[in-house]
Amino acid sequence: MNIILFDDDRRVNLLPLTFTRPCAELRVGILTIAEKWSKYISEKVSYITQDYLADKYGINHENENVYINGRSLPSSDLTNQINALSNEEVLVKNDLIIAIKTSKKFKRFEELVKYSLSKSNKEISCSMISQAHDIFTKNGYEIKSDFEVLTNNRESKQISSTNTILGKDIFIEEGVRVEASVFNTENGPIYLGKNSTVMEGSLIRGPFALGENAIIKMGAKIYGDTTVGPQCKVGGEVNNSVFFKNSNKGHDGFIGNSVIGEWCNLGADTNSSNLKNNYASVKLWNYSKQRFLDTGLQFCGLIMGDHSKCGINTMFNTGTVVGVSANIFGGNFPRNFIPSFTWGGSSGFATYQTNKAFQTAKKVMERRNEELTKKEQEILTSIFNDTSELRFWEKTSIK
Repeated sequence: MNIILFDDDRRVNLLPLTFTRPCAELRVGILTIAEKWSKYISEKVSYITQDYLADKYGINHENENVYINGRSLPSSDLTNQINALSNEEVLVKNDLIIAIKTSKKFKRFEELVKYSLSKSNKEISCSMISQAHDIFTKNGYEIKSDFEVLTNNRESKQISSTNTILGKDIFIEEGVRVEASVFNTENGPIYLGKNSTVMEGSLIRGPFALGENAIIKMGAKIYGDTTVGPQCKVGGEVNNSVFFKNSNKGHDGFIGNSVIGEWCNLGADTNSSNLKNNYASVKLWNYSKQRFLDTGLQFCGLIMGDHSKCGINTMFNTGTVVGVSANIFGGNFPRNFIPSFTWGGSSGFATYQTNKAFQTAKKVMERRNEELTKKEQEILTSIFNDTSELRFWEKTSIK
């Protein structure tokens, strides 16, 4: 079965996280959505995504293709329904296309929509990521689901007796280094990925996932429904948050009910509020509507796009959205929406020009032995150009 994961027209509701990746590359639980589908289907996947991302995330067609909505979260039931698809049949959820099986070789979502209108539809129910905050609200369930898939019929490695373990649902991959820490699995499983490290004095509650080669710093306090992705370094206090990959929160400070993209760095004593003083539901910036929308959530912290950074003692207000490649610093709270390629803070903003942003990105990526490729630079340049209207100070300076 050749699986092609497609971005639909509601991808915009997942910005800024989908500026730099297809929807299926979002991490929720232990794995990305694409990795989940590869596990459930036992096949590699490819993508239908935005034109400027297509060179990095390509599409592979074969004689028979199954197109699956990249925002859909796989389950045994959904996988069985997809496996049972007849040729030319379409699975839908309300007005959303979930899956199509066909020999046709589509390259754009609009082609899928036009094609599905003339075919018989079968209504199904499935879980999906519809808004950025769904990533942390669904993260606990997805950790449990991924834990079952990854650990089925496998035996955990052992850790030393210097650690305290409450409960039984802890799985240790090969090469894990952990001493003198406490793990509580009574509310959900704990998964420690290959060659990861938990330094001394850490307190961790499940559901919790630590990615390959990731590090939890000394004395960290990590509450449940939290994922620290591959190659991340995280310390301080964290609650119900997801770090995608290659991002750092290496020092004390609190972050809760948040999603942090890739190649981000939170300076020492960065704090993010996740609860309003009046306990009202939190509003988040929505790129589609170009305004703040009510999430219906009482707890909602920070959504930060790839390559963004903040200086020491940065304070983020409840429900703050930071775009791609922003550099935030200074005292007091910056505004609740910070566009991509922003330089500054509460005292004012300037444009973070791409040549300066690329210099920083290259240095950061070299520390992980990775390269800022020409493709990556082209993607970031496209984002810079497409988000210029949101950098309101540029309009003012022109006038």
